[in-house]
Amino acid sequence: MTQRRLLFLSLGGTITMVPSDGGGIAPKLGAAELVAAVPDLAKVAAIKAESPARLPSPSLTPAQLVDVALRIGAAFAGEIDGAVVIQGTDTIEESAFLLDLLVAGDKPVVVTGAMRGAAAPGADGPANLLAAARVAACEAARGLGALAVLGDEIHAARFVQKSHTALTSAFTSPMAGPLGVVAEDRVRLFTRVARHACLHAQDGPPAPIALICWAMGDDGRMLGALPGLGYAGAVIEGMGAGHVPADAAEAVGALAAQMPVVLASRCATGPVFAHTYGYAGGEIDLIRRGAIPAGLLSGPKARLLLGLALRGGGGRDATLHAFAHYQ
Repeated sequence: MTQRRLLFLSLGGTITMVPSDGGGIAPKLGAAELVAAVPDLAKVAAIKAESPARLPSPSLTPAQLVDVALRIGAAFAGEIDGAVVIQGTDTIEESAFLLDLLVAGDKPVVVTGAMRGAAAPGADGPANLLAAARVAACEAARGLGALAVLGDEIHAARFVQKSHTALTSAFTSPMAGPLGVVAEDRVRLFTRVARHACLHAQDGPPAPIALICWAMGDDGRMLGALPGLGYAGAVIEGMGAGHVPADAAEAVGALAAQMPVVLASRCATGPVFAHTYGYAGGEIDLIRRGAIPAGLLSGPKARLLLGLALRGGGGRDATLHAFAHYQ
Protein backbone atom coordinates (compact mmCIF):
# COMPACT_ATOMS: atom_id res chain seq x y z
CA MET A 1 0.00 0.00 0.00
CA THR A 2 1.32 3.44 -0.95
CA GLN A 3 2.18 5.57 2.08
CA ARG A 4 -0.14 8.50 2.71
CA ARG A 5 1.16 12.03 2.21
CA LEU A 6 0.21 14.65 4.76
CA LEU A 7 0.68 18.42 4.92
CA PHE A 8 1.52 19.74 8.40
CA LEU A 9 0.96 23.49 8.82
CA SER A 10 2.10 25.03 12.12
CA LEU A 11 0.70 28.40 13.17
CA GLY A 12 2.26 28.48 16.64
CA GLY A 13 0.52 28.08 19.98
CA THR A 14 1.38 26.36 23.26
CA ILE A 15 2.47 23.20 21.46
CA THR A 16 5.38 25.23 19.98
CA MET A 17 6.24 27.14 23.16
CA VAL A 18 9.35 26.87 25.31
CA PRO A 19 10.56 29.06 28.21
CA SER A 20 11.48 32.59 27.12
CA ASP A 21 14.06 35.00 28.52
CA GLY A 22 11.29 37.38 29.59
CA GLY A 23 9.51 34.77 31.70
CA GLY A 24 6.75 32.34 30.84
CA ILE A 25 6.66 30.47 27.55
CA ALA A 26 6.45 31.79 23.99
CA PRO A 27 6.16 30.31 20.47
CA LYS A 28 9.48 29.15 19.06
CA LEU A 29 9.34 25.71 17.44
CA GLY A 30 8.31 25.26 13.83
CA ALA A 31 6.51 22.43 12.08
CA ALA A 32 9.70 20.62 11.07
CA GLU A 33 10.96 20.62 14.67
CA LEU A 34 7.63 19.34 15.97
CA VAL A 35 7.59 16.53 13.43
CA ALA A 36 11.21 15.59 14.16
CA ALA A 37 10.37 15.24 17.86
CA VAL A 38 7.83 12.46 17.12
CA PRO A 39 9.68 9.74 15.18
CA ASP A 40 6.58 7.51 14.95
CA LEU A 41 5.01 10.03 12.57
CA ALA A 42 7.24 8.60 9.84
CA LYS A 43 5.41 5.27 10.23
CA VAL A 44 2.06 6.96 9.62
CA ALA A 45 2.72 9.11 6.56
CA ALA A 46 5.21 11.03 4.51
CA ILE A 47 4.97 14.54 5.92
CA LYS A 48 5.52 17.91 4.30
CA ALA A 49 6.03 20.43 7.13
CA GLU A 50 5.51 24.18 6.79
CA SER A 51 5.25 27.02 9.33
CA PRO A 52 3.10 29.88 7.99
CA ALA A 53 3.07 31.59 11.43
CA ARG A 54 4.52 31.37 14.94
CA LEU A 55 1.86 33.09 17.00
CA PRO A 56 -0.18 32.52 20.15
CA SER A 57 -3.64 31.63 18.90
CA PRO A 58 -5.42 34.75 20.26
CA SER A 59 -3.35 36.69 17.71
CA LEU A 60 -4.43 34.57 14.75
CA THR A 61 -6.89 36.25 12.38
CA PRO A 62 -9.64 34.85 10.15
CA ALA A 63 -7.65 36.16 7.18
CA GLN A 64 -4.75 33.90 8.14
CA LEU A 65 -7.07 30.91 8.35
CA VAL A 66 -8.46 31.75 4.92
CA ASP A 67 -4.86 31.64 3.67
CA VAL A 68 -4.45 28.26 5.38
CA ALA A 69 -7.60 27.02 3.63
CA LEU A 70 -6.16 28.14 0.28
CA ARG A 71 -2.87 26.37 1.03
CA ILE A 72 -4.70 23.17 1.89
CA GLY A 73 -6.91 23.41 -1.18
CA ALA A 74 -3.85 23.80 -3.42
CA ALA A 75 -2.14 20.85 -1.71
CA PHE A 76 -5.25 18.69 -2.07
CA ALA A 77 -5.32 19.46 -5.79
CA GLY A 78 -1.90 17.78 -5.92
CA GLU A 79 -0.65 14.64 -4.20
CA ILE A 80 -1.41 15.48 -0.55
CA ASP A 81 -3.91 13.08 1.05
CA GLY A 82 -4.71 14.97 4.26
CA ALA A 83 -3.73 18.01 6.31
CA VAL A 84 -2.92 18.68 9.96
CA VAL A 85 -3.11 22.27 11.21
CA ILE A 86 -1.18 22.91 14.42
CA GLN A 87 -2.05 25.91 16.57
CA GLY A 88 -2.85 27.22 20.03
CA THR A 89 -5.90 25.82 21.75
CA ASP A 90 -7.62 29.14 22.57
CA THR A 91 -9.10 29.46 19.07
CA ILE A 92 -9.07 25.87 17.78
CA GLU A 93 -12.86 25.69 17.72
CA GLU A 94 -13.03 28.76 15.49
CA SER A 95 -10.16 27.74 13.20
CA ALA A 96 -11.56 24.25 12.74
CA PHE A 97 -14.99 25.66 11.86
CA LEU A 98 -13.53 28.11 9.34
CA LEU A 99 -11.64 25.29 7.65
CA ASP A 100 -14.79 23.17 7.70
CA LEU A 101 -16.56 25.97 5.83
CA LEU A 102 -13.78 26.72 3.36
CA VAL A 103 -11.98 23.47 2.42
CA ALA A 104 -14.06 21.46 -0.02
CA GLY A 105 -13.72 17.80 -0.88
CA ASP A 106 -13.40 14.62 1.14
CA LYS A 107 -9.74 14.67 2.18
CA PRO A 108 -9.33 14.96 5.96
CA VAL A 109 -8.40 18.25 7.62
CA VAL A 110 -7.42 17.90 11.28
CA VAL A 111 -6.66 20.71 13.74
CA THR A 112 -4.66 19.98 16.88
CA GLY A 113 -2.54 21.66 19.54
CA ALA A 114 -1.55 21.16 23.16
CA MET A 115 -2.52 22.37 26.60
CA ARG A 116 1.05 22.09 27.91
CA GLY A 117 4.18 23.69 26.51
CA ALA A 118 6.77 21.61 24.69
CA ALA A 119 9.16 21.63 27.66
CA ALA A 120 6.54 20.94 30.35
CA PRO A 121 6.42 17.62 32.22
CA GLY A 122 3.78 15.43 30.58
CA ALA A 123 3.57 17.63 27.48
CA ASP A 124 0.58 16.47 25.44
CA GLY A 125 1.76 17.86 22.11
CA PRO A 126 3.59 14.78 20.75
CA ALA A 127 0.66 12.44 21.46
CA ASN A 128 -1.79 14.89 19.91
CA LEU A 129 0.35 15.25 16.78
CA LEU A 130 0.55 11.50 16.35
CA ALA A 131 -3.18 11.02 16.89
CA ALA A 132 -3.97 13.86 14.48
CA ALA A 133 -1.73 12.32 11.83
CA ARG A 134 -3.40 8.94 12.24
CA VAL A 135 -6.81 10.54 11.67
CA ALA A 136 -5.65 12.64 8.72
CA ALA A 137 -4.18 9.53 7.08
CA CYS A 138 -7.26 7.38 7.76
CA GLU A 139 -9.54 6.45 4.89
CA ALA A 140 -12.55 6.36 7.23
CA ALA A 141 -12.01 10.04 8.12
CA ARG A 142 -12.71 11.14 4.56
CA GLY A 143 -15.90 13.12 4.03
CA LEU A 144 -16.24 14.31 7.63
CA GLY A 145 -15.09 17.89 7.04
CA ALA A 146 -12.64 19.52 9.40
CA LEU A 147 -11.96 17.73 12.68
CA ALA A 148 -10.27 18.61 15.97
CA VAL A 149 -8.18 15.84 17.52
CA LEU A 150 -6.88 16.27 21.07
CA GLY A 151 -6.56 13.87 23.98
CA ASP A 152 -7.14 10.97 21.55
CA GLU A 153 -10.70 12.16 20.89
CA ILE A 154 -12.02 13.09 17.43
CA HIS A 155 -14.43 16.04 17.33
CA ALA A 156 -16.48 17.55 14.50
CA ALA A 157 -15.59 21.20 13.88
CA ARG A 158 -19.18 22.42 14.21
CA PHE A 159 -19.56 20.96 17.71
CA VAL A 160 -16.13 21.15 19.38
CA GLN A 161 -15.54 23.61 22.23
CA LYS A 162 -12.68 24.40 24.57
CA SER A 163 -14.37 23.74 27.90
CA HIS A 164 -11.55 24.18 30.42
CA THR A 165 -8.62 26.57 30.79
CA ALA A 166 -6.08 24.06 32.10
CA LEU A 167 -6.89 20.37 31.74
CA THR A 168 -5.55 18.27 28.88
CA SER A 169 -9.13 17.02 28.54
CA ALA A 170 -10.29 20.58 27.77
CA PHE A 171 -11.94 19.79 24.44
CA THR A 172 -15.47 18.47 24.35
CA SER A 173 -18.44 18.33 22.00
CA PRO A 174 -21.29 18.81 24.48
CA MET A 175 -23.95 18.98 21.77
CA ALA A 176 -23.14 15.60 20.25
CA GLY A 177 -20.10 13.97 21.84
CA PRO A 178 -16.90 12.98 20.03
CA LEU A 179 -17.14 11.22 16.68
CA GLY A 180 -14.56 8.68 17.78
CA VAL A 181 -11.22 8.02 19.42
CA VAL A 182 -7.69 6.97 18.58
CA ALA A 183 -6.83 3.87 20.61
CA GLU A 184 -4.17 1.19 20.16
CA ASP A 185 -2.77 3.19 17.24
CA ARG A 186 -6.10 2.83 15.45
CA VAL A 187 -8.76 5.35 14.45
CA ARG A 188 -12.14 4.20 15.75
CA LEU A 189 -15.14 6.19 14.51
CA PHE A 190 -18.44 5.74 16.32
CA THR A 191 -20.58 8.02 14.19
CA ARG A 192 -20.40 10.39 11.22
CA VAL A 193 -21.68 13.89 10.40
CA ALA A 194 -22.98 14.98 7.03
CA ARG A 195 -20.98 17.67 5.26
CA HIS A 196 -22.63 20.96 4.38
CA ALA A 197 -21.88 22.92 1.23
CA CYS A 198 -18.59 24.80 1.43
CA LEU A 199 -18.03 28.49 0.79
CA HIS A 200 -15.22 29.83 -1.37
CA ALA A 201 -11.90 30.64 0.29
CA GLN A 202 -11.00 32.65 -2.82
CA ASP A 203 -13.63 35.22 -1.82
CA GLY A 204 -11.41 36.36 1.05
CA PRO A 205 -11.77 36.78 4.81
CA PRO A 206 -15.07 37.26 6.63
CA ALA A 207 -16.70 40.67 6.78
CA PRO A 208 -16.40 42.32 10.25
CA ILE A 209 -19.10 41.07 12.62
CA ALA A 210 -19.84 42.27 16.15
CA LEU A 211 -20.40 39.63 18.84
CA ILE A 212 -22.53 40.79 21.76
CA CYS A 213 -23.00 38.60 24.86
CA TRP A 214 -26.11 39.66 26.77
CA ALA A 215 -26.14 39.95 30.56
CA MET A 216 -28.80 40.69 33.15
CA GLY A 217 -29.83 44.35 33.12
CA ASP A 218 -28.21 45.24 29.78
CA ASP A 219 -30.57 47.61 27.96
CA GLY A 220 -28.93 47.29 24.54
CA ARG A 221 -27.67 50.86 24.30
CA MET A 222 -24.45 49.76 22.56
CA LEU A 223 -26.35 48.27 19.61
CA GLY A 224 -27.07 51.68 18.11
CA ALA A 225 -23.35 52.36 17.75
CA LEU A 226 -22.55 49.24 15.73
CA PRO A 227 -23.50 50.47 12.21
CA GLY A 228 -21.24 53.50 12.61
CA LEU A 229 -18.29 51.34 13.66
CA GLY A 230 -18.02 49.58 10.31
CA TYR A 231 -19.62 46.26 11.18
CA ALA A 232 -21.44 44.42 8.40
CA GLY A 233 -23.59 42.43 10.82
CA ALA A 234 -23.96 41.33 14.42
CA VAL A 235 -24.39 38.15 16.45
CA ILE A 236 -26.25 38.44 19.74
CA GLU A 237 -25.64 35.75 22.34
CA GLY A 238 -28.95 35.97 24.13
CA MET A 239 -29.73 34.56 27.54
CA GLY A 240 -31.07 31.02 27.77
CA ALA A 241 -32.61 29.85 24.50
CA GLY A 242 -32.02 33.26 22.89
CA HIS A 243 -33.62 36.02 24.95
CA VAL A 244 -32.97 39.64 25.92
CA PRO A 245 -34.74 41.96 28.40
CA ALA A 246 -38.08 43.32 27.19
CA ASP A 247 -36.82 46.90 27.16
CA ALA A 248 -33.96 45.90 24.81
CA ALA A 249 -36.09 44.18 22.18
CA GLU A 250 -36.75 47.42 20.28
CA ALA A 251 -33.00 48.08 20.01
CA VAL A 252 -32.47 44.61 18.55
CA GLY A 253 -35.18 45.25 15.98
CA ALA A 254 -33.76 48.65 15.08
CA LEU A 255 -30.34 47.08 14.47
CA ALA A 256 -31.85 44.25 12.40
CA ALA A 257 -33.41 46.90 10.16
CA GLN A 258 -29.91 48.20 9.37
CA MET A 259 -27.80 45.01 9.15
CA PRO A 260 -28.20 41.23 9.44
CA VAL A 261 -28.52 40.19 13.09
CA VAL A 262 -28.12 36.56 14.12
CA LEU A 263 -29.52 35.32 17.42
CA ALA A 264 -27.44 32.73 19.31
CA SER A 265 -27.33 31.66 22.96
CA ARG A 266 -24.70 32.40 25.58
CA CYS A 267 -25.27 28.88 26.98
CA ALA A 268 -22.42 26.44 26.41
CA THR A 269 -24.63 24.04 24.49
CA GLY A 270 -28.11 23.60 23.04
CA PRO A 271 -29.89 25.18 20.06
CA VAL A 272 -31.28 28.67 20.07
CA PHE A 273 -35.10 28.41 20.05
CA ALA A 274 -37.37 29.70 17.30
CA HIS A 275 -40.99 29.22 18.36
CA THR A 276 -41.45 28.67 22.10
CA TYR A 277 -41.25 31.95 24.05
CA GLY A 278 -43.57 34.68 22.85
CA TYR A 279 -43.01 37.42 25.45
CA ALA A 280 -41.29 40.72 24.64
CA GLY A 281 -37.58 39.96 24.29
CA GLY A 282 -38.22 36.23 23.78
CA GLU A 283 -36.95 34.51 20.67
CA ILE A 284 -40.30 34.67 18.82
CA ASP A 285 -40.44 38.42 19.38
CA LEU A 286 -36.82 38.93 18.29
CA ILE A 287 -37.26 36.81 15.16
CA ARG A 288 -40.35 38.83 14.26
CA ARG A 289 -38.23 41.95 14.63
CA GLY A 290 -35.75 40.56 12.09
CA ALA A 291 -33.22 38.46 14.03
CA ILE A 292 -32.13 35.22 12.34
CA PRO A 293 -31.64 32.12 14.55
CA ALA A 294 -28.13 30.64 14.72
CA GLY A 295 -29.58 27.17 15.20
CA LEU A 296 -26.96 24.80 16.63
CA LEU A 297 -24.02 27.20 16.32
CA SER A 298 -22.32 28.96 19.20
CA GLY A 299 -21.87 32.72 19.08
CA PRO A 300 -18.21 32.63 17.95
CA LYS A 301 -18.97 30.15 15.17
CA ALA A 302 -22.09 32.03 14.10
CA ARG A 303 -19.94 35.16 13.87
CA LEU A 304 -17.58 33.45 11.41
CA LEU A 305 -20.36 32.03 9.26
CA LEU A 306 -22.17 35.37 9.13
CA GLY A 307 -18.94 37.14 8.17
CA LEU A 308 -18.35 34.71 5.30
CA ALA A 309 -21.95 35.00 4.13
CA LEU A 310 -21.72 38.80 4.01
CA ARG A 311 -18.56 38.99 1.92
CA GLY A 312 -19.09 40.97 -1.25
CA GLY A 313 -22.13 42.79 0.06
CA GLY A 314 -24.36 39.82 0.87
CA GLY A 315 -27.38 40.69 3.02
CA ARG A 316 -30.33 39.09 4.74
CA ASP A 317 -31.02 36.52 2.01
CA ALA A 318 -27.39 35.35 2.05
CA THR A 319 -27.59 35.07 5.85
CA LEU A 320 -30.78 33.02 5.78
CA HIS A 321 -29.27 30.67 3.21
CA ALA A 322 -26.02 30.20 5.19
CA PHE A 323 -27.74 29.45 8.50
CA ALA A 324 -30.44 27.17 7.06
CA HIS A 325 -28.01 24.23 7.30
CA TYR A 326 -27.61 24.63 11.07
CA GLN A 327 -31.22 24.90 12.24
